[in-house]
Amino acid sequence: MICPNCGHDNLPGSEHCDSCLQDLTQLDQPTAQNRVERSLMEDHVSTLGHPERRPVTIRPEMSIRQAIDLMLAENVGALLVVDDSGKLIGILTERDMLLKIAGIYGDYEQLFVSDFMTPDPVTVTVDHSLAFAVHKMDIGDLRHLPVVDDGIPKDVISVRDMLHHITRLCKES
Repeated sequence: MICPNCGHDNLPGSEHCDSCLQDLTQLDQPTAQNRVERSLMEDHVSTLGHPERRPVTIRPEMSIRQAIDLMLAENVGALLVVDDSGKLIGILTERDMLLKIAGIYGDYEQLFVSDFMTPDPVTVTVDHSLAFAVHKMDIGDLRHLPVVDDGIPKDVISVRDMLHHITRLCKES
């Protein structure tokens, strides 16, 4: 990295110029090359929000049968599990149902959400960047990401939401 102050050729990723000690950290910031990259870097999770709908929340003592029925009725792929104060304590997804329950257990009335949910799920806030949310989804192998405000679920974003957003940006270009 060439120092703009003195012209010294520093190692890539250097925080300060080896010659004049100029701060180089601001020069190592990624820059958007197109509309999609700009949106991912600059737009917040709120861009994907669903203000017209609230996330579907359940209690940990609900039966798996009730949870399945609710998922089908609400046409959602994830249910947010909350405690008595409404704070997020877990998430139960379609993938949980397939990998932890289907074909293993028979009587879904006797199974409880608390035994199969993912406790303390990864979350984001409306102020996080889309890139941050995508990164969390990628490294966590997540399809659904709860959006919280002080621990209270406000929304759920999905890979599908992200794809719709990116597709829309590509069509507008």
